[in-house]
Amino acid sequence: MIRVAAVGDIHLSPESAGALRPAFETLGDSADLLLLAGDLTRHGTVEEARVVAREVAGLPVPVVAVLGNHDYQSDLQDDVAAVLSEVGVRVLEGEGTVVAVDGTRVGVAGTKGFGGGFAGRSAGEFGEPEMKAFVRYTRRCADGLATALRMLRDEADCPVRIALTHFSPVPDTLAGEPVEIYPFLGSYLLAEAVDEAGADLAVHGHAHLGTEHGMTSGGVRVRNVAQPVLGRAFAVYHLPVHTTPTSLVGASAEAGAGTRAETRAGTRAASGGARLR
Repeated sequence: MIRVAAVGDIHLSPESAGALRPAFETLGDSADLLLLAGDLTRHGTVEEARVVAREVAGLPVPVVAVLGNHDYQSDLQDDVAAVLSEVGVRVLEGEGTVVAVDGTRVGVAGTKGFGGGFAGRSAGEFGEPEMKAFVRYTRRCADGLATALRMLRDEADCPVRIALTHFSPVPDTLAGEPVEIYPFLGSYLLAEAVDEAGADLAVHGHAHLGTEHGMTSGGVRVRNVAQPVLGRAFAVYHLPVHTTPTSLVGASAEAGAGTRAETRAGTRAASGGARLR
C-alpha cells in the first residue's frame, strides 16, 4: 500500500507560523508522501510563501503541491512557487512528477484547475470574450492534467497515479457549500480528464464547507482535503499497488475496492500529529 497524506487550504501567514510543523514532522510514521492542494497562503505574498516553506522544509517525506486562487492574489504566483521549490517542494501546473516509494513509482499530476460548473449547470465557451476566456482557461487546466496523467501512465510507467488539483472535479465533495457558488468551486472538465487518462485517486481543496468523499462518474475516488473539512493537520489515504499501470477500467475497479483501506491517521498526528516537465 502507498500511504498518501494530503491537505489543502492551510492559508498560512506570519501569524500562523509553526502551527502545522509539529504534525508534519510525524509524517514519517504514517505516510510516504505529502500532497498540498493549494491555498497555501492567505494573499499569495512572498513573505507568506516563506512561512509555508519553513513549515514543510526537510520533512521526512517528499512534498508535492499545486497552488490555489489565494496563492495568485498578489500576482506573485511564480515567486510563491519558486520559494517552495527552493526547499524541495515539487510545485505542479499541468505537469507530473514521480515519487519513488519502496521501489514503486508513484505518479502525481497536478494543476490548480478553475471553475465553470458541472454537467447540466456549466458555463459554455460562447458569447462574450470574457466568458469564452473563462471556459478556455479551465479547459487548458484540464487538458494539462490529462496530458500529465497519460505521460505518467505511458512514459513514466507509474502503477499508482494521483490527480492533484485545487478546484474540485466533482460536485459530490461540494455538498455543504451554497449551490449558487458551485460554478466557482470546480469544473466537470477536471473529472473528464481524470476519467479519460485514469487515476487511482483525485485530491482537491478549495471548498471549505464541502464534504470529504466523492467519486467521478468513471469510479475514481475524489477527496476534498481542505483543512476546514478535515478538521485536522492532514488525512492519509492508502492506495493499492497495481502490477501494471492502471487503465481507466482498472483504476475504477481498484478505486471502489480501496475505499475501505483509507485511514484517518492524520487525526492522531494532528493531535500529537523526477518531475516531468
